[in-house]
Order: sequence, then structure tokens, then C-alpha cells
Amino acid sequence: METIQLLLHYILHIDTYLISFVSLYGISTYVVLFMLIFCETGLVITPFLPGDSLLFAAGSIAANTSHALNIYLLFLLLSTAAILGNKLNYLIGRKIGPKVFTAQDSWLLNKKHLEEAHLFYEKHGGKTIIIARYLPIIRTFAPFVAGVGYMSLRQFALYNTASGILWVGSLLAAGYFFGTLPVIKDNFSIVIYSVIAISFIPPILAFIKSFR
Repeated sequence: METIQLLLHYILHIDTYLISFVSLYGISTYVVLFMLIFCETGLVITPFLPGDSLLFAAGSIAANTSHALNIYLLFLLLSTAAILGNKLNYLIGRKIGPKVFTAQDSWLLNKKHLEEAHLFYEKHGGKTIIIARYLPIIRTFAPFVAGVGYMSLRQFALYNTASGILWVGSLLAAGYFFGTLPVIKDNFSIVIYSVIAISFIPPILAFIKSFR
């Protein structure tokens, strides 16, 4: 419980911690941001890492010329991290999927689920990859499931690249152009709460629809 509270505290005040990190380590911040985005999108065991909030905060800090972050370099590096992270996640799912989903009568690891995942991503895969970028936790698992479901590599590469650029670019731009406004800076925690809440609306609505 304490770990969750500490993590939430860091996420809600990520702008303050990021500014301090930039002041202390300067250009090394790029490496840390790259690794955070890469791991958050590339490893199914780290869906708890900040994504949307981190990009928004990085964009707002880059807008302040007194800090050593360049918005164009951030866009290039973090888009690359998001694309490579998803690619790794996809390849892991593609590699271990057939080995894990072998049981015919298992409720969770059922071979039938693998076949259904394959059909789903063949029909809706591109749309799913793009939408999932904006959904915390779900975006970490979406490329893995795409790999498990044998979504074609060519199709995945196309939508992975487009979604990575769109996700990183839109949130960096939002932070860059709006993050420096006094009303945003003075209520940054509320903004982060709003970003997280809005991100969870689509899966909640989908769950309610499915339940009904």
C-alpha cells in the first residue's frame, strides 16, 4: 500500500521531480526519459510506470528555456522509445504465445483464446494499437496481445509507428503549449488526475457495454 501511495505521489508531482532531475543531471535526463517510455511500452511487467503524465510534464519543462530539454529532441527520442518498446512487446508475445496458450480446456491460457485474439487483431488490429496508446496499462499489454494473436508484422509496424508518433507528439505538444500556463502550473496535480481519469473512460465504457 505504501509503495502505491509513493508511486502515485511521484506521478502527481512528476513536474517537480523532473525539473529537479534536469537541474542535477542535465543531458542525462534524455536517457532516463527514453528508458522510462521504452520500459512502460515494452515490458508487460512495468505497466505502472508513468506515460501520459511524463510526456506532458516533459513538454511543459521543454517550453521553459531555462531548462536543458529540447522539444524536438524529446519528440525524436521518445517517439523512437515508444515505437521500439511496442515492437519488443509484440515480439515477446509472438515468441511465447504458442508456448503459453497450449491448453484446450484452460479458462485463461486456452488455445481458443489465442485463435480468437488472432481473428480480432486481423479485423481491428490497427485501430486497437492506436487507441491503446492513450489508455494506461492497456497500452502496455496491447502490443503483447497483438503478438500473441499473430497480427501481421507489416500491419503492426505501420500502426505501431503511426501511433507512437501521434501519442508522443500530441502529449509533448499539449505540455509545451499549455503546461506553462499559470492555471495549469498552479494546479498540475489536478491536471494529472484529469489526464488519468480521461484515459480510463473508454475501457470503463467498454466494460459496461460488455457487461450489459
